Amino acid sequence: MHYRRLGSSGLQLSALSFGAWLTFGNQVPRSEGRNLVAAAWDHGINFFDNAESYANGNAESVMGDVIADLRLPRDGFCVSSKVFFGAAEDPRPTQRGLSKKHVHDACHAALKRLRVDALDLFYCHRPDPDTPVEETVWAMDALIRQGKVLYWGTSEWPAHLIREAHRVAKTHHLVAPQMEQPQYNLLHRERVELEYAPLYAELGLGTTTFSPLASGLLTGKYADASKDEPARLEREELGWLKRIVVGDESERRVERARRFAEAAKAIGHPPATLAIAWCLRNPHVSSVILGASRVEQLLQNLAALELVDTLDEVQWQQLEAAAA
Repeated sequence: MHYRRLGSSGLQLSALSFGAWLTFGNQVPRSEGRNLVAAAWDHGINFFDNAESYANGNAESVMGDVIADLRLPRDGFCVSSKVFFGAAEDPRPTQRGLSKKHVHDACHAALKRLRVDALDLFYCHRPDPDTPVEETVWAMDALIRQGKVLYWGTSEWPAHLIREAHRVAKTHHLVAPQMEQPQYNLLHRERVELEYAPLYAELGLGTTTFSPLASGLLTGKYADASKDEPARLEREELGWLKRIVVGDESERRVERARRFAEAAKAIGHPPATLAIAWCLRNPHVSSVILGASRVEQLLQNLAALELVDTLDEVQWQQLEAAAA
């Protein structure tokens, strides 16, 4: 495993990390969740990502349970949570958002579910138009000063709001956000590579990116662009995700993913592994969050580490051109 600093901080995260989105507390039984966390740990992963909204909090409960069961040393791993959407099935106004109350309540609920004394990383899962950025910055600073959170950041925030949070923090001598968790893959590049580009040096921003496979599109597990997307997107309860992932027809994401899979086959490596390795080539990516429902799948994805320096520049350009 390789380790990278989280932006300008001193925290070193595994270049590949493991997340619970759409799997823990829902798709994956507890026994397999234990196997996945054990395999991740055995292969050097030290960052486990979660959120209050994943399986309505059950993902955090399962992850906290299996980490405790495996008796992983607390000083050897980092665990995260995210606040915004809430954990309730139909959240009331004070059970969601980024108000001081919900940020406080969500943190303490996550601590109980994950069975830890502090969250290593705590993200604002989306911007909250109903809460001033200043209120959220003060709330996060308070949790850090209480020792409940070590680093806080954002997820899918526009650059101007990240800058606003830093301005508030600097003005009032508060702790500023250290990291952002955006989607990043061959089909979604603009935010990480263009919008956030000035922030890496200007603010020392780190990124823990998610969906390196575009929720399965880049695995090549489909036959007909009109109807056969990957199995995950075919699940009835994930129709909302399918609409987001496939996107507008003008973006031609399914067609681009097919071309990428064909190029990967020509090079001689699995498209999923190559897609993850491609993300790792970006020096501004602190950690790429992997999702898996089987240990075999996780191990195949971990092989991406070996491919980063295996392919030559011409081959990487061929893959990028295929997905362009």
